[in-house]
Amino acid sequence: MNTKKDIIQHAKDTLLSESESIVKSISNLNEDFAEAVIKISETQGRLVITGIGKSAHIANKIVATLNSTGTPSMFLHAAEAVHGDLGMVTKEDIILCISNSGNSPEIKVLVPLLKRDENILIGMTANKESFLGKNSDYVINSHIEKESCPNNLAPTNSTTLQLALGDAIAVSLMKLKNFTGNDFAKFHPGGALGKKLLLKVENLLINKSKPEVSPEASIKEVIIEISSKRLGVTAVIENNKILGIITDGDIRRMLEKTDSFINLQAKDIMSKSPKTIDSNELVSVALEVLESYAITQLIVTENNKYAGVIHLHDILKEGIVS
Repeated sequence: MNTKKDIIQHAKDTLLSESESIVKSISNLNEDFAEAVIKISETQGRLVITGIGKSAHIANKIVATLNSTGTPSMFLHAAEAVHGDLGMVTKEDIILCISNSGNSPEIKVLVPLLKRDENILIGMTANKESFLGKNSDYVINSHIEKESCPNNLAPTNSTTLQLALGDAIAVSLMKLKNFTGNDFAKFHPGGALGKKLLLKVENLLINKSKPEVSPEASIKEVIIEISSKRLGVTAVIENNKILGIITDGDIRRMLEKTDSFINLQAKDIMSKSPKTIDSNELVSVALEVLESYAITQLIVTENNKYAGVIHLHDILKEGIVS
């Protein structure tokens, strides 16, 4: 009976075996890989990725990665292809066929059909001498010494390597196309990731009040302004110029230091040279500023003029985390 210690060791052995398969595959990368990537980057069509069995699942994941990183791609199931789905493939498309053996019956039927319109065929296989290997324009070698499966049967190392090679293709294409963070944002507009890449400070200022007082405002006026605008802060403004900032913390510290504030004004307790951020800046950048200075509010400017206040709570409500 296996103990917990045995189970942990099995897991470690599996991870080590799969990682070694990836490392050993590095020496198999050659000009075929580079040429394939170049052809994919130059095509006016899509990259159609096909496979059967476990390789089909890997193909689906690679398609998702490529589509999200700027390379239009489509999955074609090898078995379904010969029952009508081949109609999805156009003459401009490049085809990547994934098969560990390269000799499965479905692949032998499909490959000649994929080649009849002279589409470029890239084969990802562990056997360069297989049917797929010999009929591909470019071969990406996915050879492994053995699977992690104790019976050397269940696809483990082989599918891990296929997935890693798919990532290598995607990253190489990103580098080739100079794919930037802004490009990535175009394909990920939803969720926390999309907000982190796209949401700007001005988007959190819509319908927001602008707490402000003059430097001569009384402390009572300051307290009323902070309370009514419910942002825990007010800017001190004179002639459209930001002179300082007063937070509810400044009010508490003032009360600790003095018994009477009847003669005090906003300019007497304000913090000068407050931290500001432009309304066109990303909210994720605003969050970095807030965290770096351990503060909860930032004065927002637009064309160097006071535009409002952005609060840490508003950013957290959007689900953006650093």
